[in-house]
Amino acid sequence: MKIVVVLVSIFIFSTGAFAQTLEDRIKALEDTLKKQEQVIKEQRKAIEALKAEVGGSAQSPARTAGAPTAPSPAGAVAPAAVGAPATPPPAAPQAVAATPPTTEEVQKQVKELQDKVDRVVEAQTKVVPSVFNPSIGLVGETIFSHNNRPSNQTGTGRPGGYDVFQRSVELNAAASVDPFARGYVVLNASVDPVTGQSNAQVEEAAIYTTSLPYNLTLKAGRFFGEFGRLSYIHDHELPFVNRPLVLDQYIGGESVTNGAQVNYLLPIPHYVSLTIGTGTQFGDTPNNVGNFRHGDNLNFWGRASTYFDLTPDISIEPGISGLWNPDTIDRGGVFFAPDGSQFTERERRVGGLDLMLAYRPLRNNQFKSITWGTELLRSSNRYDTVNPDGSTFLNRQVNSLGLYSYLAYRFHRQWTAGFLFEWVENAQNSNARSSAYSPYITWYLSHWNQLRLQYTHTINNHEQYVPSNNGIPTTLRTNDAVYLQWAWIIGSHAHGWQER
Repeated sequence: MKIVVVLVSIFIFSTGAFAQTLEDRIKALEDTLKKQEQVIKEQRKAIEALKAEVGGSAQSPARTAGAPTAPSPAGAVAPAAVGAPATPPPAAPQAVAATPPTTEEVQKQVKELQDKVDRVVEAQTKVVPSVFNPSIGLVGETIFSHNNRPSNQTGTGRPGGYDVFQRSVELNAAASVDPFARGYVVLNASVDPVTGQSNAQVEEAAIYTTSLPYNLTLKAGRFFGEFGRLSYIHDHELPFVNRPLVLDQYIGGESVTNGAQVNYLLPIPHYVSLTIGTGTQFGDTPNNVGNFRHGDNLNFWGRASTYFDLTPDISIEPGISGLWNPDTIDRGGVFFAPDGSQFTERERRVGGLDLMLAYRPLRNNQFKSITWGTELLRSSNRYDTVNPDGSTFLNRQVNSLGLYSYLAYRFHRQWTAGFLFEWVENAQNSNARSSAYSPYITWYLSHWNQLRLQYTHTINNHEQYVPSNNGIPTTLRTNDAVYLQWAWIIGSHAHGWQER
């Protein structure tokens, strides 16, 4: 009983620590005490019942040895044997009692009860600081590379020749805010290619619900909006070294946004997920900065995805996405063309279709798998154009297409080989096209340490448009590059490496 009292005291103290006000603490204490009293009563009843069963099984009526005695005539008294005690009168007939449990059954019930008590004790003896501290992790990513073209001919922003690029040092922390929501923060620091200085920024800082009804989840803050397959994946989580060209051009790299997003999981046996959101930016470039922002200056996006098991070993995941910014108000500044034309974006519309087909044999899915992923995007933006001769074209629409497709073969638990194909039309001029071919191989030293070697051959025609703040037109050239990516994790990692 002393142990139970100690457990109740510990539980009451730990529960009261959660309360935010005095009234909440009192109510929590009362509720906890009632629950513990009920548990104690039930356990006492179970123990008493088990004791009664054990005592009943240990006592059985003794039977007299020898043959039964014939009954005496009516009214006669049978003589008693010399020296033998008088035989007591026969007892009245009783109902047959239920068969008592065997010793094995009693021992089993006692063991089950003891296991329940042990689980209660273990739950109450958890260290409280470990429960409240957030999960913290650190990710580092270093890129060793060689490009045979300078940065103004590759469009990557990195110097030509030999280069070592600390692309990111990412610190993330995540924890439950309360029983209804969870929060996380991702801080990222990288080195500026021009100044060489480190720049730190809040990459993500968001809260999302965990207990809304109707399978709804609400996320708000700064986060990566759900669009396509790889836009909301961090750089070090990509199945290859660099983000595909079409995502860099049409989305703006990672789909970072400041806003809110709602996800709805349909209440049907088949998996179907629907997502809608709105925010003040979508991609690496905010729109309408420092001005009055109307409702049509916001970005609106949505995504629908599902999942099918074609066979026990083969699965398919299709999805469709859309992005719309009715009035961008000069997003990203002025774009300069090689011929001197100037473009100012007025409306942004992007649609996408994505598909992933995976073969993972059940008998060795940790060691062998084949994944094919592809995504097709269509950009349909409107621009105000100023030509070199001074003529203007207002609200002119430009339609462009782009895609990426990759195949990854995991032939060993620690090794994956793959090939990536990219093709994209420039968002300001669909006649300007780029394509790239990238074989790569990844070595997973462990879950927290990986190396990836990749070769990329990029082909550009000479009509490419490049955004520039100084108005110097540039053209992109054919380029050959070799990359060695080394990424590592310390501590907990909220999103984790994964094959997408």
